[in-house]
Amino acid sequence: MRAILESLLALALGVLVGAAVMAAWGRDPWGAYGALLQGALGNLRALTSTLSRSLPLVLTALTFAVAARAGMFNIGAQGQMLVGAVVALSTGLFTLPAGLHLGVALALAGLAGALWALPVALLKLVRGVNEVISTIMLNWVAHWLTLYLVVQKLSDRVVGQRTFLAPASMRFPPLYGELTWSWTVSVGVALFLFWFLWYHRQGYEVRAVGLNPKAARAAGISVPRAMLVALLLGGISAAWAGAIQVLGRFPYAITSDLANLGNLGFDGIAVALIGRNHPLGILGGAFFFGVLATGAARMGLRGIPLEMIQIVQGVIVVAMAAPEALRLLRRVRRRTTAEVPV
Repeated sequence: MRAILESLLALALGVLVGAAVMAAWGRDPWGAYGALLQGALGNLRALTSTLSRSLPLVLTALTFAVAARAGMFNIGAQGQMLVGAVVALSTGLFTLPAGLHLGVALALAGLAGALWALPVALLKLVRGVNEVISTIMLNWVAHWLTLYLVVQKLSDRVVGQRTFLAPASMRFPPLYGELTWSWTVSVGVALFLFWFLWYHRQGYEVRAVGLNPKAARAAGISVPRAMLVALLLGGISAAWAGAIQVLGRFPYAITSDLANLGNLGFDGIAVALIGRNHPLGILGGAFFFGVLATGAARMGLRGIPLEMIQIVQGVIVVAMAAPEALRLLRRVRRRTTAEVPV
């Protein structure tokens, strides 16, 4: 309840500051906020669009959250998401029955995400390399590798601005509007990680290591194993975010500038902070991000400039993410004084 109250107060503060920004430039803030809600939640089609936009953010946020529970700052979801997207799409080069084709694509994408996270784990556990440094470097490797494959190897022969379309046998079945059955992946992974972290022995070990690695080691918990599990699970989750963005959303391809994949990995960090690094809280945080993204177009129709919309969105997001970010920084400060080498 305390966390929920803090989030609501932070949201109210962000909304008020955003309103002050719009009012200072002569705009109607409450009319703009009303338009945002109408554009994101005003009807069933708008609601399904909001949900569809939020689904990959759930998975990239879980990547950051499960690592944070183990005491690490994993910002590699962007690279793992890109690798998962291109591997899932590449599965379309093979002909398989419907259903099985989608399952194989998800399995290969998840494997690719785990393998992309493996060097981060090995560098940290064997050589003590900070995961922030290694994930930043691997993000860029993944970016340029994906761009090369999209432009040079997977490009559509007719429409050069994108890759070939994912075959129908590999797509998630449509549900309504923009929403497809890819929601089962995002919600399923969130529920699984909630169960794993709070009700499974290894999940308990992950959280124990994040709270106090020295005490966890004294209790017989393998700190390296807990960190490895957290990083690999995060890699799978991020890779599936890329997979459902390609196989569960229009245009069912990857654009040549990677625009339809965007910054889902980095946005997931903010979603995780808003959701307090809790799998169930992340579901709400991702939906909140979806509301902001979908409702922005309706705000523009009210005469709010794009730059001002982005400022207001940024203020609200920062206000809501700040409490969890400060808590993590305090935990890191305590760890630096008490932690011994792994």
